[in-house]
Amino acid sequence: LRFTFSWRMSGAPVKDYASIVDKSVRVVSDFPKPGIQFRDITTMLADPVAFNDCMEGLIKGVEDLEFDAVAGIESRGFIYGIPVAQHFKKKFIMIRKPNKLPGEKVTYEYKKEYGSDILELSKASVNTGDKILVVDDLLATGGSALAACNLISKCGAVPVAGVFPIELGGLGGRPLLEAQNIKCISLLITSD
Repeated sequence: LRFTFSWRMSGAPVKDYASIVDKSVRVVSDFPKPGIQFRDITTMLADPVAFNDCMEGLIKGVEDLEFDAVAGIESRGFIYGIPVAQHFKKKFIMIRKPNKLPGEKVTYEYKKEYGSDILELSKASVNTGDKILVVDDLLATGGSALAACNLISKCGAVPVAGVFPIELGGLGGRPLLEAQNIKCISLLITSD
């Protein structure tokens, strides 16, 4: 099962961004552990036409939103977030793992299935009241995305939307974010 996210661009044929993402991302079975269907974006990154089409779809998906900045979750969120920020001439905020940023940081610790993790951002990169898009390569259970949104809220800013090329439907990420009034924009929503 796959949901389609398509756009018609001024007289051009409709682009099926879901199919573009689906065809350009390799699925690796049983990685990193048995039962997991890993979505490997390296094949998309090796295909400049597919990557460009993916970025076009993400940009179209957020063009009607009001936002001041784009935040990417380390590290694959940087790949997709920086082009979005550059397109709209907005600042880019790096959300990093612990001890990767110099200077004053804001930290958020969150629970994972087995243990906890920490995300950080540079305090100087966020202004109170900023409206921010949160970008990552994939939305699954939503734990990291929600933690990034909570980190942004902790800074007095507002997470507007989570933006993802791929969403693993049925794993609870979308309802988790939407329960916090955070819009979800995904190009490909899978059923696994």
